[in-house]
Amino acid sequence: MRKLLLIAPIALAACATAPAETPARECKTEGTDQFIGQPGTSETGAAILAATHSTTLRWAPPGSMMTMDFRADRVTVTLDGANKVTKINCG
Repeated sequence: MRKLLLIAPIALAACATAPAETPARECKTEGTDQFIGQPGTSETGAAILAATHSTTLRWAPPGSMMTMDFRADRVTVTLDGANKVTKINCG
C-alpha cells in the first residue's frame, strides 16, 4: 500500500496534458471577395491560402458535413453545385 502511495503522484503527473500550441499563422479573410465565383481548383485554393495567411485549406462542397472545431490556421472554402466558390471563412 505504501508503494502505491509513492507511485500515484508520478502516475498522475504523466496524465497531465501539455498546453495547446498556438498556430504560427492565423487566417484573415480580408480581401478574399475576389475569389467568389472562381472555380474550386488547386490553383484557386493555393491563392486563397496565400491571401488568407492560412496553413490549412478545407473545401466544403454542397451537402458535405463539416466538423465544428475551430482552428485559427484553417480557411474553409464553400463551393456550390457548379464547383464555384461561394463563401470563404476562417476556422
